[in-house]
Amino acid sequence: MRSPWRATVLGSQMAELLRRPGRFAATGLSLLIAAFVVFGAVMAQQIVTATVVDRFRGTPDAVSLVVTRNDAADIGEAGLDAIRETPGVTEAVGRFDGGAPVGGSAADRYLALAADPGTGPLARVRPVEGAYPSGPRRIAVDTRAAEAYGLVPGSSLTLLLPTPDGESTRRVPVEISGVVRSAATGTGEPTGYASGPDLLRLLGTPGYSRVDVRTETPGAATQAAERIRRAVPGAVVRSGDEVRGEESRAAVADASDTLELAGVFLAVAVGAAVLVATSTFRIVFARRVRQLALLRAVGATSRRLAAALVAEGAVVGLLAGAAGVLAAWGCARLVPAVAGRFGHDLSAPAALPLPQAALTVLGTGLLAVLAVLAPSVAASRVSPLQALRTATSEGSTVNGAGRTVLGVLCAAGAVLLARQQYASLPEPGDTAHDRFAALTLVVVSGGLAFLALIALGPLLVRPVLSALAVPLRRTGAAGRLAVAGVGGAPGRAASVSVVVALGVCLVGSTLTCLASLDAYERYRRTLEAPADFHLYAGEGGTLDRTLVADLAARPELADVTAFRTAEVADDGRSATVTDLDLTTVRSGTGLTARTGALGRLGPAEVVVDAEHAHRLGVAAGDRVTLTSAGRPVRLTVAATLPGAGPHGANFFVTPADLTRLGAGPAPTLITADAAGDGAEGRARAHRAVTETLTGPERGDGRVVAEDAATRAGPDDDLRTMATTVVLLLCLTVLVAVAGVATTASLTVVERRREFGLLRALGLGGAAVHRMVTLECALHGVLGGVLGLALGLPYAWLVVRAAEVSAPFTVPAGQLATVLAALVLVTAAAGTIPALRASRTPPTVAVARGD
Repeated sequence: MRSPWRATVLGSQMAELLRRPGRFAATGLSLLIAAFVVFGAVMAQQIVTATVVDRFRGTPDAVSLVVTRNDAADIGEAGLDAIRETPGVTEAVGRFDGGAPVGGSAADRYLALAADPGTGPLARVRPVEGAYPSGPRRIAVDTRAAEAYGLVPGSSLTLLLPTPDGESTRRVPVEISGVVRSAATGTGEPTGYASGPDLLRLLGTPGYSRVDVRTETPGAATQAAERIRRAVPGAVVRSGDEVRGEESRAAVADASDTLELAGVFLAVAVGAAVLVATSTFRIVFARRVRQLALLRAVGATSRRLAAALVAEGAVVGLLAGAAGVLAAWGCARLVPAVAGRFGHDLSAPAALPLPQAALTVLGTGLLAVLAVLAPSVAASRVSPLQALRTATSEGSTVNGAGRTVLGVLCAAGAVLLARQQYASLPEPGDTAHDRFAALTLVVVSGGLAFLALIALGPLLVRPVLSALAVPLRRTGAAGRLAVAGVGGAPGRAASVSVVVALGVCLVGSTLTCLASLDAYERYRRTLEAPADFHLYAGEGGTLDRTLVADLAARPELADVTAFRTAEVADDGRSATVTDLDLTTVRSGTGLTARTGALGRLGPAEVVVDAEHAHRLGVAAGDRVTLTSAGRPVRLTVAATLPGAGPHGANFFVTPADLTRLGAGPAPTLITADAAGDGAEGRARAHRAVTETLTGPERGDGRVVAEDAATRAGPDDDLRTMATTVVLLLCLTVLVAVAGVATTASLTVVERRREFGLLRALGLGGAAVHRMVTLECALHGVLGGVLGLALGLPYAWLVVRAAEVSAPFTVPAGQLATVLAALVLVTAAAGTIPALRASRTPPTVAVARGD
């Protein structure tokens, strides 16, 4: 038999919902945002997966069948013609992947070559400049090859191909007819394209490695496959879907780290959503304590009251979850188009993932139940007499000793793990360091630190607020009242600010790590190619000093620099010392110092690379002794590098000190950069170097000029993935902002008496509006300061554990922008609640109770 008390409790809850829909709308909004963030993270993971698959998959969607040989032999032109003549086959193209070294003055250059029709549904490429080649000795190159080798339509390139007998190499000039963009960009190798027959004739290859076949209908593919097997002996025919599936699985496996990272952020988003929802329900139920006490007074038991509140949360959670999923799905369909406008090629998800959508809706309902469980149990256990005497929702927000002890224990654990990780940081040159284990310890330590922040948050709000709110107290009554409003409810301020701190901590530490790793990547690229061109004597001798003047006179070249090297001994070991000015390397944009400053090198001073600095145990300000021909030269360390030095040098000194170390007057290396930007500028510079070296006075070939054309530029794929990661983290900030808006809305509802009294005492509506807006902004300031204070030390540990040579770089401008934007957004989140507060008539507010 059903209990009448359960029906009464549920009926009262429904009546409260109808009487005060604003409170439940605020609760539902926090859950809706939580569902939106969680399912948005799922969709972001699918967008990343689809993008990776599309970039690394080499089989077009129009391919119905893929034909290869079971003996790994090539399929010749006769076999291709037999496939084309097979009934049911609409189109067939041969594929071939090869390559050849590139001739010229540059060394170690290679161009991959691939057969492609260039047009039609089976083409992998599309022209972006010039025309697709037709005819012998004409190729198109992709954008990476055009940038790397300075190629434009109409320019030429020399391929080093084997002779028919394979005994030697022949030089084959080819014309560049156009520049193309490949649909599959994951290889990252400069590539040239031509039609199958033309490429076979150019390379002298007997046939194709595979043939892609298109049929009109999927049903025709099955019959055509059997006919192809009969027409081409030894043929292995697989469906296009099977091949694309294998390519997709391989691509996803290669990008598993990125996808796992997206899964981590999904868990972070769920955690942030739990914090916001729990805080919202706690505020709602604390304000409804009078109604709950009345139900207890008329006979409702604690268990039945808690069950009714939990059921209420589940219903609100399911409805909000469904709305959040639909909103996230709609946004996911718009993201690729918006990203394309900003130069990022992202692929749209294929279809609505129903299992994940259903789990998100059910999970939001469960989230609501979990979030409401603790507040509902606490609310239901209040005795009727105590509840009727309770006037505010903040009476016991700051928990007792148990919470403080828990926070201290978590903080101690975080400090111990961080200290252990700091003590085990690798030294330069340490290749046996376990990065995964180190990063795992950092993550565990960071998790404990954040738990400590949650537990100790109410105790930290007032001290931090007292330091931050000094300027606000000088802005008038609204500023002072805003500070008092936030500081008067430290538990509530902590519950909201902690979620904001989580988002800021993740965004700030990620931006810092990306800036540091980007600086290291630029440093590494600078080491690989300190200049566009470098010239040296082929037999290891010295260069003619007039060559520097001749190169500097060419307008196509810039930053022509000559320097010397010498061999010395340090602590009994051989090393290379040079007078290269490090501030002239790539205009100094890529090189940084670990200790000291690179621009302060003076007489009797030296810059030391990381390996030798670690081995000698020196830093900026210490002394080292270099020995040349038995003569010791004592120098002061001006700076140390985070890694190796340019051109393989270990020590960098002034020209006078290098002469003291026994170096001759003639230069041993000359470097130069292209004066113009882009492919055309590099091509003109390359011709200038070649013409200077092949002049009548320098035609002996003694000087070798190497073109650093293959140096890596900015990694677009890495930049796109990093952008995706930051956007995922911003979803956590979105949850925090929703929490600020929800808290502000509920605060306005429960502080009507206060606002009415302020209005009656003469405070204007504009001042009340300013006060509530400033309170919301203070939540952003508190969260931002706490988040950066927590995130930057862990970012330093992550950078050192991931790459010991990476210079720790704090993007102060980006962090300041994030903090300023957060304050503005949190202030904007309180606009509507502030407007409601400012429009409250004084007489009505004072006259009404709850």
